[in-house]
Amino acid sequence: MLAIGEGASFKAQEIIKTLGSQNILLRSQKPGEEEKISNRRDNYVLEYGLTNEDLKRIRNTIPGVETALPARVIREYVWNIAVRVDVDIVGTLPDYPVVRNHQVAIGRFFNQADLDAAETVCVLGTEMVQKLFPLDEPLGKDVRIGENYYRVIGIMEPRTTGAFSEGNLEEAGGAPRDRMFIPLETARHRYGEVLFRRRAGSFESERVALHEITVKVVKSEDVIPVSEAIKDVLEKNHKKKDYAVVVPLELLKKAEETKKIFNLVLGSIAAISLLVGGIGIMNIMLANVTERTREIGIRRALGARRKDITTQFVIESVILSASGGLLGVLLGVLIPFGVSHFAGMRTIITPGSPILAFTISGLIGVVFGLYPALRAAKMDPVEALRHE
Repeated sequence: MLAIGEGASFKAQEIIKTLGSQNILLRSQKPGEEEKISNRRDNYVLEYGLTNEDLKRIRNTIPGVETALPARVIREYVWNIAVRVDVDIVGTLPDYPVVRNHQVAIGRFFNQADLDAAETVCVLGTEMVQKLFPLDEPLGKDVRIGENYYRVIGIMEPRTTGAFSEGNLEEAGGAPRDRMFIPLETARHRYGEVLFRRRAGSFESERVALHEITVKVVKSEDVIPVSEAIKDVLEKNHKKKDYAVVVPLELLKKAEETKKIFNLVLGSIAAISLLVGGIGIMNIMLANVTERTREIGIRRALGARRKDITTQFVIESVILSASGGLLGVLLGVLIPFGVSHFAGMRTIITPGSPILAFTISGLIGVVFGLYPALRAAKMDPVEALRHE
């Protein structure tokens, strides 16, 4: 149980760590239905979210900020001849891989020259490559978005999603499953300020300057104070809360606390199981003492002391519980491997867990074997010899 709990907790913490422990993630958040009308401009354009002014204020007024990485996210269909994939087009800056801890696996990310010239180049996410180019090598090929073609110059490393669903990861500021990256200037030139969406017979238009801002803090100990300062700045300059602030460091701390609680619950269940097992051992040893009453009487008549009788039965109890403990440890090591193989869920067996489990099983033998041993030692030798 501890191995399964440790594995689940580890995976959640790894996902949070990929977001960056020194990062603060800001995302534009669409207002609720009752707020949309008041946020509409020209009766049809919905305006909300982070602005370029927010980016300037964070960069220029908040101490401890190393960099602030803006991004625009546009949901579009990407085509390779007749194959179509629905992905997020992310317009961002060249330092995205470093700030977001998401490196290029093959090829390269776009550089400052590509950004300044608003080049039509792109870097594909691993997952969408498998769908768009199941048989071909994508580097150097062109993909189409609407009327425009983009040259593929790189492929990103795969991102771990694990316990987070795509929606949850999006809310936490992480990358959705399918993403394609283009220079921010290219995104601005191609899509302008107002984004239009036509999907399944519906039409939407919205004005969002920036969908994401990733703030990297110089020192990890300053993450929480800087996040509070950012919240104050955004709160003063936004009439509605059309943004979300996510601090991965806080999520990581919460995940560690959850892990402790989870392990405590699993440990409590195991303790109840051990209590039941210990009572079972005690009952077996009491029955054993009753069946061997005559043997105890003979041993006492031949000179065995009460201490010798106590030691004999405690040792038998320890051997019984230790044998069960050894089998339990063996099963405890094999079952997590089975869970990992068949369920695809990661499990982690820490080095101390088998030792701890075996030690506890031995102690159970001592604790629950002591009462039957003392009862055997206190028998009157004469009465024991008369027992049939």
